Amino acid sequence: MRRFGRTLAAAALTVTLVAGTAGWAGADSVTPVTGPPPGTAAWLAEALPGRPLPDPATASASEVARLFAGLDDARRRDLLSRHPLVVGNLDGAPPALRYEANRLAITATGDARYASLARPGRQILSFDPRGRGQVAEVFGDLEHAAHVAVIVPGSDNDAAGHDTARGPATGPAGMARALRSATGGSGTAVVAWTGYTTPVGVGLDAAEGRLAEAGAVRLARFTAGLDAVGAPDPALFCHSYGSVVCGLAARHTDAADIVVFGSPGMRAGDAAALHTGARVWAARGPSDWIADVPNVELAGLGHGTDPTSAAFGARRVPATDVAGHTGYFAPGTRSLAAFAAIATGDVR
Repeated sequence: MRRFGRTLAAAALTVTLVAGTAGWAGADSVTPVTGPPPGTAAWLAEALPGRPLPDPATASASEVARLFAGLDDARRRDLLSRHPLVVGNLDGAPPALRYEANRLAITATGDARYASLARPGRQILSFDPRGRGQVAEVFGDLEHAAHVAVIVPGSDNDAAGHDTARGPATGPAGMARALRSATGGSGTAVVAWTGYTTPVGVGLDAAEGRLAEAGAVRLARFTAGLDAVGAPDPALFCHSYGSVVCGLAARHTDAADIVVFGSPGMRAGDAAALHTGARVWAARGPSDWIADVPNVELAGLGHGTDPTSAAFGARRVPATDVAGHTGYFAPGTRSLAAFAAIATGDVR
């Protein structure tokens, strides 16, 4: 009887999550893209004089950084020209080298959906065409920035839709551009990081933590790569389901700040349970439909305590003028001004 009651409660929660908020917009369950990038086998079949190339699946970002620091320019360029998908996705490799490698890799796909990502001036820090595609784009000078921010998006984001027309200051790239502009630009680099397989629509994938768990591993490795190339400890700005990813990754990153907005929960009872030295911030606008999502975690469904609640213990970000679920970076909003101050370290 107890087991039946638990199943019934979980089913009721699922119905509420997928039908009582934004409607059943879900699709089939998606499989997360994990593991090293395509081309890894060919990469590992080679060796440098006196040493093998690092395994993209197991080598740390610091090991990758040491490898490239010991290579001359000719050797670096030889590797990127023959293994662009591997070099372009190696956390710890020099950013400029990754930009060039990913330009080659994107062009080589011959896929019109990605063609704009290879245009001159784009700084694509990672690109993986598997599944719906994953991409990270840098706005600003990552190698010389005094401050770094990373946008971690929620559902329905992927490489194929990275350049799709959206409302102003929405979507990973739009949020990144808006944040960099609000910081004044020159000293801050912002990364739009769609580096994990996101849920599609509002369905079981969005109610579960499965995709977030896979994404958290990738986010932790990505931030380790930033550290390995000497970038400042980042501020993570985590939207919607992206805040679940950030909650699970928190203890494994060296983030200076973790900012969640439009969050269904972080899979933690309170900020202390994140086990992070980062300052934790939370925002929710008055018309954000995420407020209707039950803040519970039961039988693997739901993401726990509301991060904007007093019980969670996060610092509050003003958001009274935010419209809807995606308006947090709209120019002129109090939330964007606060985000910019956090990103530049201008709040204590």
